[in-house]
Amino acid sequence: MASKKELLGFLDSRVFNPILRARKDDYKESQQQALADVQGSTKSEKQRFHGYGSAQDIRDNYMSDLHSETAKRINRELKRLKLPSLPEVKDEFLAMADGGRKQSAPKTKKAGG
Repeated sequence: MASKKELLGFLDSRVFNPILRARKDDYKESQQQALADVQGSTKSEKQRFHGYGSAQDIRDNYMSDLHSETAKRINRELKRLKLPSLPEVKDEFLAMADGGRKQSAPKTKKAGG
């Protein structure tokens, strides 16, 4: 399993930080409140994930968050705003969490005898 630091770094760089860095001015006035709402939720979620004690806790709560009703609502808003969400990085996250490395092309066996 990847370390707690590796999992948090992945989630921060791929999901949390892009949402938190999104600029209000890049959105229509009608979308700015939705952006503020998802940024508030994301800030809380990022803090929550950083508070978990182990990589296993992060993985378990990541999986739980994929299916919560609150997360589903927020993910719909993120998609509408063209921002990343936890479900979008699920395969890469699980490959990292379960295998200790990012998903990559399959390794080929060396020819030889």
